[in-house]
Amino acid sequence: MAGKQAGDETSRYSFTDEQEEFRTVLRRFLDDKSPTTEVRRLMETETGWERAGWQQLNSQLGLTAVAIPEAYGGQGFGFVELCIVLEEMGRALLCAPYFASAVLATQAILNAGSEEDKEALLPAIASGETVATLAFTEDNGGWDSGAITMTATPSGSGYRLDGVKSFVLDGAAADLIIVVARRPASSGDDGLGFFVVDATADELEKTPLVTMDATRKLARLQFNGVEAKPLGDGNGAGAAFAKTMQQAAIALVSEMVGGAERLRESAVDYAMMRMQFGRPIGSFQAIKHKCADMLVDVELAKAAAYYAAAAAADEDEDLPAIASLAKASVSDAYMKTAIDTIQIHGGIGFTWDNDTHLWFKRAKSSEVFLGDAHYHRELMLRHWDV
Repeated sequence: MAGKQAGDETSRYSFTDEQEEFRTVLRRFLDDKSPTTEVRRLMETETGWERAGWQQLNSQLGLTAVAIPEAYGGQGFGFVELCIVLEEMGRALLCAPYFASAVLATQAILNAGSEEDKEALLPAIASGETVATLAFTEDNGGWDSGAITMTATPSGSGYRLDGVKSFVLDGAAADLIIVVARRPASSGDDGLGFFVVDATADELEKTPLVTMDATRKLARLQFNGVEAKPLGDGNGAGAAFAKTMQQAAIALVSEMVGGAERLRESAVDYAMMRMQFGRPIGSFQAIKHKCADMLVDVELAKAAAYYAAAAAADEDEDLPAIASLAKASVSDAYMKTAIDTIQIHGGIGFTWDNDTHLWFKRAKSSEVFLGDAHYHRELMLRHWDV
């Protein structure tokens, strides 16, 4: 994606020919590998994905390695390319631990890890051999550092983790868990650190959570004196955690606009196919207006997502506000598009046999994941001191 053009203060953004070709190849691949029949099959499994399909995804296109530097076994592309991948995955509703491993865990390691940590952890994540995730949210449901209460107590050459992490994406199936915890008696960003945990540790109890969106598996993790190694120095990680959350929000926004566009297209296709009084319902003025409103909503959501992706790639100084602005606006647009799509489908849109409800449930889960629109509007206003 091109950045600001010389002499243009309005910051115009566009994708390069190479990025558009990458999108085309990726869409063709995902259309073949993630039809709704496959989505429905995988969402009924315990983990929500299969190792064979995950390995194929990485061996053929190397998608997990897209945003990992070449020095650590990755392809060395930027954040914009990562967001293109996520947009297409959101469109296809791909059932895979991509967001947990390639976004949450990878960005945490890049932001907080030492050179030694990156060399040790990232190559296996890049190849897809290791599936990683980031455990940061707790039972209180807070998304910021102030809500983290899990303690990391020094023990020998490492640390001992005690507490609970909840709503952990792919937490029950991951091989490696990056945990955000704090030193005892600390608060806020003080004493906050990232820690690396082997998912097979005996003192770690995993409980899959029942969720509305079966395509995105969450788990509750109980840590009972689990041994952990610090990521980086295991302290003073407040800035790294905040940056990781901003990047994750932008990545999620990209996934959401892919789903919103898929819903809009399905609504228009159905409106042109469904006959009423001898003519397609898409010819009625009320349906025309609704489809036009959906187009405006989705295009504005895309603009917000693409602007945020470019800001992340450029490490814009206003990234915290831009990330929150994008998350809030796109959450609303995705949810509204999902509701309008079901209304256009009529009664059949509410049935299990119709695929619309799959994206509707993803829209709802994405609306609250990493913070809802109210939370992010508050963050945005705080950043700009409004």
